[in-house]
Order: sequence, then C-alpha cells, then structure tokens
Amino acid sequence: MEYLEFEKPIQDIHNQYINCLLIEKNSGVNMKDICIQLQLKLKETIKKLHSNLTPWQRVQLSRHPNRPYTLDYIQSITEKKSFIELHGDRLIGDDKAIVGGFGKIRGMTFMLIGTQKGRNIQDRKYRRFGMPNPEGYRKALRLMNLAEKFRKPIVTFVDTPGAYPGIEAEERGQGEAIGQNIYRMMYLNVPIIVLVIGEGASGGALGIGIGDKISMMENSWYSVISPESCSTILWNNWKKKEKLAESLKLTAKDLHKLGLIDDIIQEPLGGAHFHPKEAFMSVQEYIIHNYKELSKIDIELLIRNRKNKYISIGSFDEN
Repeated sequence: MEYLEFEKPIQDIHNQYINCLLIEKNSGVNMKDICIQLQLKLKETIKKLHSNLTPWQRVQLSRHPNRPYTLDYIQSITEKKSFIELHGDRLIGDDKAIVGGFGKIRGMTFMLIGTQKGRNIQDRKYRRFGMPNPEGYRKALRLMNLAEKFRKPIVTFVDTPGAYPGIEAEERGQGEAIGQNIYRMMYLNVPIIVLVIGEGASGGALGIGIGDKISMMENSWYSVISPESCSTILWNNWKKKEKLAESLKLTAKDLHKLGLIDDIIQEPLGGAHFHPKEAFMSVQEYIIHNYKELSKIDIELLIRNRKNKYISIGSFDEN
C-alpha cells in the first residue's frame, strides 16, 4: 500500500501493526493484545484524519495510485465473463483512454463506458493518462447510440484530468467531438447514470458526463479546471493550488450543496483504495437502485427532466 504525505500517521501505525504480526509469527511470543490495540489505534487514526480532509487532500486522494479505476469497477460489479469490450470509433481508430462495452449487473444488461488511467508508466502512456482524443469521445458516442438502439441503460465512469491537449487532438476536432456528445446525451432514449470515481476535469469529463443521475465518490472532484492549472494561469506557478482547491468548490460535498450533483457515494474508511471491495459494492447498489427508479419514468418525461436539470444550473436573465 502506498501512502500520501498527509497519511504518514496512518503509515507509521500500520507498519507497527505489521511488525507486531511478524514478531508473533517468527518468535512465537504472544503479541495478540498489542496487535489488537494497534489495530484499534489504526482505525481511530484513519477515522480522525479522514473526518476533516481539506479539498486539496481530497484531490490528492482522487489521484491515489492504488485507487480503483474504471475497469476495476466494471470487472468487479459485472457478472463473471459478461463484460464485452467494444473498440473503435469507425472513423480513425480505437482510443485506449476510453473503454466501453455491454455487461450484466445482477442479470440486467448495461452499456458501461469510462475513462481509464494506467497503473504503471507503460500502461499510463498506453492509456494516455486517461486523457481521451476525439476518437475516444466518438467511440463513446457510438456505444451510447448502440445502447439506445437495443434499449439498454448507460452507466459512465468519469476519471480524467481532462481531454488530451495535443495538437493532433485539436486537428481532429476535440471540441466538436465533446460538444456532439453533450448534445446527443441530452436526447438519448435510455436512462443514463454518471459516476465521478476520481478526477472530473473540464470538458474532458463532460464528454461522457451528461445524465439523469450524477453522483460522485466521496473523495473525487469535479470542476472546470484543476487547482494546479488554475494556479498556473493566474500566478504562473502551482504555489496557490491548495487555496484554489478550496475556492473552486470542487469536492462532492460542495457540488451537492450547490445542487450540481444528485448524490455522494460514501467510501469505506480510509478511502476506496483501502477497501476496494466495499467501494465496488456501494457503486453496484447505487447503479441498481437508481436504474430501477429511472426505469419507472416515461422516457419523454425522463428526457425533459434531464434537459431541465442542466438548464436550471446557475442563474441567468432573458431580455
């Protein structure tokens, strides 16, 4: 397990607990009571530390190297061997930063789409650090149209630092591809559930982020820009990133209070990376519960409600 800088108190106690178990195993000395005390102390420390996290610390947790990614969720919440990944946009190629396909959750078929990061350097380069090219968004749109054709609900997993900013992405129409997705998702004749599981940055997140239910994992963030990028634009360095993380109101709690998301999915003690199985179970329950509720609504009303959700965001005057 890797630890972030602010998690050092947790790491120290966890190491003591592991050493206690090893001493008992190797020496035969009864260390049971000490190990139990350390275990309790570890839980108390995690609880205390995570009960008062700053927005910047939540941003750090959203990027934790052990945090579950889109494919981890998909493979864990779907029935064994039921997920069939589909590839390509039928125009340019297959963008590895976006994955998607049909899969069964408790006997029901869903179209599951999400941005995918990598675990190691080689995989991160292969996935482009979860930053899609235009063909990634066009692949996602092709899969969503396929889901509509077969009347299957859509679930999207958002975890991206943003759309890929390269010249070739702009040449192939990055903005147009994202815009087409946003427009089309407003009118899809199937329920759409959106889950922000890590980072949700800028139009790169919105390209698969329009839905009937928008939820965020407790330690995720969702904003027009990252704190570092915002600090760079305003002050030409990253020094103000912690202050800007607070000013941007990018945490799940902030966005729920502002009415920009519908729900917050609570994470296990210590975060989704500490107990991923519990996080997978929570996400699966959330998807099933909300799909059952959304499937009761007439499709025309569902689309009207979806459009009104976004029209009502913010305030404006008509002259």
